[in-house]
Amino acid sequence: MKIDIDSNSGFCFGVVNAIQLAEMELERNDMLYCLGDIVHNSAEVERLKAKGLVTIDHEQFKTLKNCKVLLRAHGEPPETYQTAIKNNIQLIDASCPVVLKLQNNIKLGFDDILSKGGQVVIYGKEGHAEVNGLVGQTNGKAIVIGGMEDLNKIDFSKPINLFSQTTKSIAGFYEIQKEIKKRMISTQGTEDVEFISNDTICRQVSHREPQLREFVKKHNVVVFVSGKKSSNGRMLFEVCKDENPNTYFVSDADELQKEWFVNAETVGVCGATSTPRWLMEKVAKNIENLSN
Repeated sequence: MKIDIDSNSGFCFGVVNAIQLAEMELERNDMLYCLGDIVHNSAEVERLKAKGLVTIDHEQFKTLKNCKVLLRAHGEPPETYQTAIKNNIQLIDASCPVVLKLQNNIKLGFDDILSKGGQVVIYGKEGHAEVNGLVGQTNGKAIVIGGMEDLNKIDFSKPINLFSQTTKSIAGFYEIQKEIKKRMISTQGTEDVEFISNDTICRQVSHREPQLREFVKKHNVVVFVSGKKSSNGRMLFEVCKDENPNTYFVSDADELQKEWFVNAETVGVCGATSTPRWLMEKVAKNIENLSN
């Protein structure tokens, strides 16, 4: 059996940067707070916890004073920075530059559309860390939609400025965009609607989709490695499953099942932008042991 690890899978730039900043700080100090899981992968979180990284939530963050806190790649709403100033917290800001640019664009877009009596709509997962930071740029007034089923949240008689969470599917975004415009035209009775659409999906993430489709075609069986909390992981797993029905989702090597690999000549191992390379290598090694 040949086992192949996808060279394009693994951490994106934002996650690599956040982990490097955490490890650099932990080389100098025994402990560092991190606001939320540094990455949506429990195995990597546990690895860094052993080095001294302490994950806290926003309620715990508000009680801290005179310390250092790492902000992960997902970005934070303005109130996080206000709390840090008030409580003399030194922030190690690992917010992804792509997310920071999107936050700024949403803030500007919100101010503009608000002056016209309109609304900001964000295509994303409600409650997701990145989305919380984006909604924060609109004083909590942005409308978050996860799919077609949420479109009834929108008032189609008003101007709309549409944005997307950086890790969403491009196909899903353009499907949503098309439907919103269609409903605006139907509601307002004119083609001349005020609708601004911003494709704000990270291309480092979106390019993984066509690359993965090509990768999984080459293998009899595919094992997709990702944390269960990863929005990007769930989306990319569905891409793989769509292309190759013999695709299995695991969070760690102990979830592998021997019967998956019966008569398989080639097995592909791939993962999300939040999946560490070492974990994919561990999974590949365990597949090799099972086959032997």
